[in-house]
Amino acid sequence: MLSVKQCFKSVILLSFTTIFLLSNTASANAKNTPQTLRPDIKMRNVMYTLAASPSVRIAKDPRNNNLYYLKQNGEIYRVNLATAKSYLVYSRKDHQLSNTQGMAIGQDGAIYLVGNTNLTNSLTKAIIVKGVINSSAGDRFWSILAETAGYPKSNTAYDHGFNGVVVSPGNKYIYVNSGSRTDHGEIQSANGQFPNTREVGLTTCIFRLPTNGKNIFLPNNRQTLKSKGYVFAEGIRNTFDMAFAPNGHLFGAENGPDRDMPEELNWLRQGRHYGFPWRIGGANNPQQFPGYNPSTDKLLNPIFHAVKRGFYRNDPTFPKKPNITLTEPIPNFGPHADSFRDPQDGLVKDASNLGRSLSTFTAHRSPLGLVFDTQKALSSEFQGDGFLLSWTKGNPTGDSGHGPFKDPSEDLLHLKLTKVGNTNYKLSARRIVRSFQRPIDAEIIGNKIYVLEYGGSQGIWEITLPAKK
Repeated sequence: MLSVKQCFKSVILLSFTTIFLLSNTASANAKNTPQTLRPDIKMRNVMYTLAASPSVRIAKDPRNNNLYYLKQNGEIYRVNLATAKSYLVYSRKDHQLSNTQGMAIGQDGAIYLVGNTNLTNSLTKAIIVKGVINSSAGDRFWSILAETAGYPKSNTAYDHGFNGVVVSPGNKYIYVNSGSRTDHGEIQSANGQFPNTREVGLTTCIFRLPTNGKNIFLPNNRQTLKSKGYVFAEGIRNTFDMAFAPNGHLFGAENGPDRDMPEELNWLRQGRHYGFPWRIGGANNPQQFPGYNPSTDKLLNPIFHAVKRGFYRNDPTFPKKPNITLTEPIPNFGPHADSFRDPQDGLVKDASNLGRSLSTFTAHRSPLGLVFDTQKALSSEFQGDGFLLSWTKGNPTGDSGHGPFKDPSEDLLHLKLTKVGNTNYKLSARRIVRSFQRPIDAEIIGNKIYVLEYGGSQGIWEITLPAKK
């Protein structure tokens, strides 16, 4: 059975399978109560969304702050916060997508959905649709904004597909993540169907597409995609969630590999390369170097899928790093979410306790659900800041299991970001809510953050933060 983190990487991102059912049966009907870690932060349960298809995204309509959540099967529900009830408003019958992984709503109320569909057992493609309101009754006209060519899956836990989507503040573009098909850039031939294939033209990118686009075709050719201006950033392993800060800068939370390497938060900028597969979590991927010996690699935990399957190996044909500057992750100065395994002695340590930073978060946290206080609605302590969820349940006292080590995770972090010249940001991360069950997405309305869970009974939780006076 795949680990919890691998379930996130593949099961939720591709199909709702028995892997999830088996791993989550014990808690399927559990109704947990997360806990705030400060008395001035309040919390209430809005509702539970448990159904045959899991809840994967939550988003607001900026025009009226109506809240919506998305099921993986394409169903979209509108939430009535006053009555704590939800109503099915759109489904596959409307937009024709049955495996949806991303949802965003523009300033004009248009809904953007990102889905993936298998063409064969080993070929997939992505479809991005747009639902535009075309009547006073709120009916929508759905059309294809963009569609990719078919491209090869690896048929492993690392077929991330297209997922995260965000609309630019000016409503001119959408930004869409296409994750990797490998764990760390290794060959994944799908049992010989695609010999010597690692990443391909359509993977490991952030795409920028015009919101007024119609039937845009995205070929599986990186140079062609660049020539048409669709590639915004490269070297992305899997930026499942992105968000704009109040100053218009775009940030993305990055899920790392099975090796014990930090997971990233990046300031995403046009034309930048964020390192994958040569640099991950602020460190070199050792498989790129001749003579790599995985048996001496202290960051390989044998319980992880990629390690057990021998995907970490001496790899003389690993492609050379391109002669370009790679952009590093944002350093985290703690005090939380900054545990790391020392590659020299294999011990787990706390970066901020040692007076150093980490690039960016504890390995295997699977950061997602990124939001910013763009309305400047919060008190001075939080105003304009970021907030981030972490999917994987951790081990707060040790390093056993698949979750982050000496880090409880499954929480909401407050991110205090500070710009460092024109080069990057730095941040401090502090836990403010704990004990969610696999939280997967978040939305912010005024001084309230709404957290959507994938685990347990798939709750929606309202977190009330101190408001601006």
